[in-house]
Amino acid sequence: MYFIYMIGARVVDGVSKIREEELTPLVEEFYARVRADPALGPIFNDAIDDWPEHLGKLTAFWSSVMLTSGRYKGQPVPAHLKHKARITPALFERWLALWVQTTNDRMTPEAAAALQAKARRIAESLQLAMFFQLEERSAASVANAERKDAIERPGQTHG
Repeated sequence: MYFIYMIGARVVDGVSKIREEELTPLVEEFYARVRADPALGPIFNDAIDDWPEHLGKLTAFWSSVMLTSGRYKGQPVPAHLKHKARITPALFERWLALWVQTTNDRMTPEAAAALQAKARRIAESLQLAMFFQLEERSAASVANAERKDAIERPGQTHG
């Protein structure tokens, strides 16, 4: 429990170590690495038409999530869902590994830890939205499933 508390304290303290002016070069270097990556690069390069504009949006995103600046006005889930056919959970791990490398290279250890923790939560949320959506089941679909089960197993009663 103490360990978790200390990590949480480090992350909170790390946010105070992030300066707005550090985010643009961080995002630019990170996405240069992403674009050069053999697995991630083709997906990102095909998806993004205007890299300078997109890097500005991504910088605004990180400013908003880390510094609560409110600069980002987009919707990341629908943007990623457009490319769902090409994105796998393993690619999120690759993305996170590059993020860890870049933040470790460019930021103080406390700031890197805060950025990495946030990135892990964002990646998890995106993966849940993209790959693990629960199907809505209406009363009719439940009844149909029960009826199908009764047909497949004659002689058994369901109560």
